[in-house]
Amino acid sequence: MESQYKRLTDSQWAVVKASLPVERKRKHSLRVIVDAIFYMLRVGCQWRNLPEESFPKWQLVYYYFSKWQQDGTLERLNFRLNIGERERQGKKASPSLMSIDSQSVKVAPFVGEETGVDGNKKVNGRKRHVITDTLGLVWGVVVHAAHRADGVLAGQVVAPLKGYLHRMEKILADAAYEKVFMGWVTENLLGVELEISSKPPDTEGFVPVKWRWVTERSFGIFNFFRRLDKDHEKTPESAQSWVLWQNCQVVINRIA
Repeated sequence: MESQYKRLTDSQWAVVKASLPVERKRKHSLRVIVDAIFYMLRVGCQWRNLPEESFPKWQLVYYYFSKWQQDGTLERLNFRLNIGERERQGKKASPSLMSIDSQSVKVAPFVGEETGVDGNKKVNGRKRHVITDTLGLVWGVVVHAAHRADGVLAGQVVAPLKGYLHRMEKILADAAYEKVFMGWVTENLLGVELEISSKPPDTEGFVPVKWRWVTERSFGIFNFFRRLDKDHEKTPESAQSWVLWQNCQVVINRIA
């Protein structure tokens, strides 16, 4: 894990640009735009504090951040990087075993859209709801108010993967997903099993559960990126984008 911000190397950019519209000539290279987004992710500053001596104006960088979020470019980039990383580690491109879980995080001041209180974790904020493979790579994410039930929202996390992850056979989850989500999987994911696994009831604190601990590790890696130390985004859609950019950065660092 890189402990500080570094610009993209030539080999890293070669992998990234394959998923970006780089054909048209621009005043500013998309490589600089991506560098600026990764700077924001790592350092966690406000958009208006993006250093103008090193990067284009923040308005331009934000334009691409928002555009790629809305037109699916970011999802395609994340998807292709995940496939490349799995193949690099000698695994099939499409995972067969997945793990779903959520992380409750506090929100920054003046963030009021889609927030609530998670009574179990005693957190006033939002949940980052992700599904990962056994390498901890994030394949899907939905950010929603912390008080909303995991099992009810899990279908929104998995639904975009239908038709793409054709090898998916099993999803691991904890007891919060047993009722509503199990019914959703039965109705919508033919041939996919939902396995409920939790730590032994007589144990206290964090106890690693086979394969599900990888998702918990992914939540821990978020802490290396200041933009994700809490939820700073006014909209949940922007928060979802930062989670995917974080996953892209992790994969790119592994390539280096």
